Amino acid sequence: MGRVVSVRYFAWVRERIGKAEETVEVPDEVTTARDLVFWLKGRGEEYDYALEKPEVIRVAFDQMHVEPEAGLEGVREIALFPPMTGG
Repeated sequence: MGRVVSVRYFAWVRERIGKAEETVEVPDEVTTARDLVFWLKGRGEEYDYALEKPEVIRVAFDQMHVEPEAGLEGVREIALFPPMTGG
């Protein structure tokens, strides 16, 4: 049985998926931030479009930015962002 987490989407990731947040049950085989992005990508056309370049998506676990290999153990909230730009 997977774990239930809250996933929040920001900026154009949110716009392409069509929702700001949702609660999902993540399968046990999804163990890292990278795994999560690829799993979400497979959830439907809008996710595939929003995450078409998974290498540029930034991930935060419980409001802390993490690397792609960061583990999901104990995480309650996940956020996905497009690349940050400065000005």
